[in-house]
Amino acid sequence: MTVNRIVRIVAGFFILLSLALGVEASPVYQSSNWLWFTVFVGANLFQSGISNWCLMDTILTKLGVPTTAPCGKS
Repeated sequence: MTVNRIVRIVAGFFILLSLALGVEASPVYQSSNWLWFTVFVGANLFQSGISNWCLMDTILTKLGVPTTAPCGKS
């Protein structure tokens, strides 16, 4: 698995989790304050798209996660 895939998976999971915890119609609702976490993740994705820099990308690269997949793999 590559850095880009991990970042996308984690961001998507965080958004879905914070929506599940923050929307009153959800069976696992906790508080509407969880929606601020959704805003935080979205703002970071927006910033990453503009600046081409992501902290998680940097951390995963330093941990040795490959930045490109082997030929024929995704």
